[in-house]
Amino acid sequence: MSNPAKPTVVATRWWWVRHAPVRNDGGNIYGQSDIACDTSDREVFEAVAKILPRSAVWYASNLMRTHQTAEAIWAAGFPKPSAMPHIAAFAEQHLGEWQGKNRAAFIASRPVGSHWFADIDEPAPGGESFMDLYHRTRGAVERINVEQAGKDIIAVAHGGTIKAAVGLALGGQPEKGLAFDIDNCSVTRLDHFSSTGHSNWRLPMVNQQPWIADARHAAMHQPAGPEVVPETKLA
Repeated sequence: MSNPAKPTVVATRWWWVRHAPVRNDGGNIYGQSDIACDTSDREVFEAVAKILPRSAVWYASNLMRTHQTAEAIWAAGFPKPSAMPHIAAFAEQHLGEWQGKNRAAFIASRPVGSHWFADIDEPAPGGESFMDLYHRTRGAVERINVEQAGKDIIAVAHGGTIKAAVGLALGGQPEKGLAFDIDNCSVTRLDHFSSTGHSNWRLPMVNQQPWIADARHAAMHQPAGPEVVPETKLA
């Protein structure tokens, strides 16, 4: 008796890259403010370029800091793709009236141990909740999974967006995605597998920092705001 043919499984690999550090935010929350980033550290982008797949299709959010980060990767030796659609659904969470507030003071005002600006269902005044971000990210990911099935996808986005994508890959648990750190310029890979009537995710790597062996780049491991002060070494 012959065995029935195994169903065809299609693997679609997502390579999420968080944008480079923002240095000119004045220490304030910027959310969806369209603010530039610092792409001056070529060695970081050379390291990122080495681990990304050459045959991938590219996407970015609609905010300039993701475009600048992609340009820095291409300038570091990665072949520039023919196109990189800008996906508004991949933008950072809109933090409404919190945008422009001092980041350190705001975080200090939140409950100890908070993973994000607010509870996942709490919208910023005049803005979004993390669940709003999660739902729009999920919708775009699911659409692109169909359109680009079986391909490598490089998506240059934001910390919140990537946390939402991790939550999706963890079985649709957005609160679990918030437990992960997503550092500037880091690479997170999420693999989607689909067959007839079935799909699942695997997480080969989260927050990979391919330049980390070089101590000169310690500053890249921290949020960009000026409230981050290097530790003072004792004499």
